[in-house]
Amino acid sequence: MTSKTLLAASITMIGSLALSSSALAQAAAAPPLPQGPAIPGACIISIEGAVAGSTVGKYVDSRLQQIVQQVQAELGGERTAIENEGRGLESQRTTLDQNTLEQRGAALQVRANALQRKAQLRDREVQATEQKALARVGDEMEPLIRQAYTQKNCSVLLQRSAVVIANPAMDITPQVITALNAKIVQFPFDRERLDQAVAAPAARSAAPPVIQTPPARTPSKK
Repeated sequence: MTSKTLLAASITMIGSLALSSSALAQAAAAPPLPQGPAIPGACIISIEGAVAGSTVGKYVDSRLQQIVQQVQAELGGERTAIENEGRGLESQRTTLDQNTLEQRGAALQVRANALQRKAQLRDREVQATEQKALARVGDEMEPLIRQAYTQKNCSVLLQRSAVVIANPAMDITPQVITALNAKIVQFPFDRERLDQAVAAPAARSAAPPVIQTPPARTPSKK
């Protein structure tokens, strides 16, 4: 696995590695530990901390929240319409004949099933959007990590999540954040459209074959 792949994989784990607010409060209240000397050549970095602490990382987070809100508004409107129609149908249960009631109920169930599939699709799209955006940040950050590694004269670089306690002087995360802020603060991105990605190959496969018309023969001169 390449270093770029490792970086991208680490970045996607930001949410699962976040500390709770209570844990942060306890850490802030704890007295500082006496530190031994920094180990020459040994460096540590927090990939998730570098992303979360950078301007571009905060922008990605806020933009993803906007996209999620847009999806919730889209699905919420359809869900409300289906629920209202369901309540209206229930109120007419005693006035409608059984055949009409079953037909309208079946049609409503079809719409509810379609909405569920759309919600699942939107969830995959949001996840794909997040992965793509964080991969972009990882691509921007990778050369900066190498640069900080060289400037610090590191011989080995450890992920902060794999280290229990370390001397802060060995941490190159702040240096990487500063360099990343100077390089990029935001970039445009929208929700990935997986339905279009699926529909395009299907449309190409369904296209009729092209029939070539042979050129007209020129009469030969005798």
